[in-house]
Amino acid sequence: MSTERAVRAAEFALRHRRAFGFGWLLVLLLGGAVAVAGLGRLDQSFTASGGPGHRANQAIQERYGNGAAVAPLVAVVTWPAATDVRDTATARRFAAAVGRAAGPGARTVSYADTGDPGFLGADGRTAYALVYPGAGKPDLAGLTAVEEAAGTLRAGLRSALPEARTEVTGVLPLQHDSAEAGPGPVALAAKAACALGLLLLPALAFRSPLGTVAPLLLAGATSVGALVLVEAVAGFTEISFVVVYLVPVTALVLAVHRWAQPPETAARSAVTAGAAGAAACAALALFPAAFLRSVGIAGLAVWALSTATTLTLAPLLRSARPTKTAARTGSPRTATAGRVRRPRAATGPLAATAGRVRRPRVLQAVLGLLPLVLLAGAAPLLRVGNPEAHTLVASGPARDGLDRLTAAGLPSGVLNPLEVLVLEGADAAAVAARAARVPGVLLAAAPQAAGWRRGGAAMVVVVPEAEPMTPGGAATLTSVRAALAAAFPDAGHPEAAPGPAAAPGSRDGVTGAAPGSRDGVTGAAAVTPLVGGSGVVDRDLVDGVYGLLPYALPAAALVAFGLLAARAGAGVAARAVCGGVLAAVGSAGALAVLWQWGPPGTGAVTGWVPLVVGTFAFCVSIDRSVALAAGGPGWAGPVAAGAGAFAVLALGIGPQVELALLVSGFAMAVLLDALTGGRPGRPVPEVRPVPRSSLQLV
Repeated sequence: MSTERAVRAAEFALRHRRAFGFGWLLVLLLGGAVAVAGLGRLDQSFTASGGPGHRANQAIQERYGNGAAVAPLVAVVTWPAATDVRDTATARRFAAAVGRAAGPGARTVSYADTGDPGFLGADGRTAYALVYPGAGKPDLAGLTAVEEAAGTLRAGLRSALPEARTEVTGVLPLQHDSAEAGPGPVALAAKAACALGLLLLPALAFRSPLGTVAPLLLAGATSVGALVLVEAVAGFTEISFVVVYLVPVTALVLAVHRWAQPPETAARSAVTAGAAGAAACAALALFPAAFLRSVGIAGLAVWALSTATTLTLAPLLRSARPTKTAARTGSPRTATAGRVRRPRAATGPLAATAGRVRRPRVLQAVLGLLPLVLLAGAAPLLRVGNPEAHTLVASGPARDGLDRLTAAGLPSGVLNPLEVLVLEGADAAAVAARAARVPGVLLAAAPQAAGWRRGGAAMVVVVPEAEPMTPGGAATLTSVRAALAAAFPDAGHPEAAPGPAAAPGSRDGVTGAAPGSRDGVTGAAAVTPLVGGSGVVDRDLVDGVYGLLPYALPAAALVAFGLLAARAGAGVAARAVCGGVLAAVGSAGALAVLWQWGPPGTGAVTGWVPLVVGTFAFCVSIDRSVALAAGGPGWAGPVAAGAGAFAVLALGIGPQVELALLVSGFAMAVLLDALTGGRPGRPVPEVRPVPRSSLQLV
């Protein structure tokens, strides 16, 4: 679509302002209700599908209805000094109290069930039990049920064992306590200041009430429409809930940026950047990974709706106050008859650069790009996974339980045990014995209780010493999988995970076994166990999603470059695409520097956060670069970045670590883009005409 066509689209919208206004009002109101009602169609598990861990967790969930990708609760008891924790009566009393408090359908395991000293602390007084509540699926409702079960379990244990100190901890209780703590006075003041800044920044930039409200209306219409489209697609393919975080923030930054430009510049950049950005996101959506597909489809929807609002809704809003709006936004006075005139020179302090275009200075360009280059270099060192347990919350009942564990000499890896599904025909005790010999494993046990055995299959619990996101925990998981695959190779069971067969006459590298035997399992009984549990989710993300990024990111960049080169020239395309890729990679590096190596010391960044932040950074950088090349004002990018930063900080400042990770990623992405994107480049006088082809259809 050329600039003339974009202007004609704006004129058409103005001539039919009532119809378009009513239509967008329906999108905001009716579409908002539909979007809220349709959130349940999105996948709320936050797990990577398709990997071996996901397949194992699905099989566990189908048989047992709990556990799998949901980390268990950890019940901790510290007996008085005179009590012997190894005493059979003491151990059984604790196990019975845990079983009663856990409720029907729960699976529990402790020292009384296994006799394994790994369930006992080094202080001689502390013991723990793993509790998988009866209801607990890896979605929002299931996680809420587990969090509620933690309170019931805590109250039941304190009532049953009044003379002992009892605590309940776990990954979900720690996260729950973090959310329940709420922001303190300083954080509340910061949130209020950011909310005020979100209103003051556009008010100062545009100097009119309309300039303050219009970008929010554009962002609202874009967000609602995009979410409705995404939820419609979710009826046909798996779309992750993470898009709920990506869509509104991207829509807000694009809306502020577009409103800051004159109408013709906004139309030109909206069509050009929209086509390139939508095509790049569509390329991401083609890769066989649920998270990449989700962010790709969400990005495609945001680009489409943002272009539509720029061409139709923005002219309606500008025409509401043509005189005052024109002077402050760099937009022309718009005639009520629907005729769009040639824009005048912009006025106002923030619009001082809109009328002149100069080449970027080399030193300024180098200094602006240097932070992004350095942060991009740190991106390969990013470690994805749940933050370490000790960073999730500073105080609370769950933190008390974690501190009690570590004080007794027990490692934090007990919060994320592996669950091994031993299929029909295999010996669970032999599987547990083999897993227990893996370096880094604290204990491996095959409980005999009925809740751990279903339909001929059995469960083995493997407790690692290190948390799964740490290098030691990741190595332990890899070693457990390799050891079980070698000792129990697939014997043709339809659900067995493929694994390398052991060499003839060897057991995981140990020679001398009797012919046909594998750690005590002979013949057809050798079926590869399925290794699942909450700790395998991070490994699936690394292998199944981040393993595709070296192919997905170049593919998206090439598609965007081709469309931009066809419409705006190779120079503009190269600058925009390189800047977008650098922004996406640099934002991941910024997360590593701030959270892994910085004062928070989380050890890892929640797996889906860099994907969402990187997609957001790529989109806003592409839009800013194309707008500058089209002759837009240089101050528009920093104003849009500031509005986006204020919005996410106003919503996300608080003690919840995972939300803080996401919010800080968004904020750093827009601030880095503002740092490198405030200088206008050589304008493109007109969009090249494109013959009717697939490019123009896109």
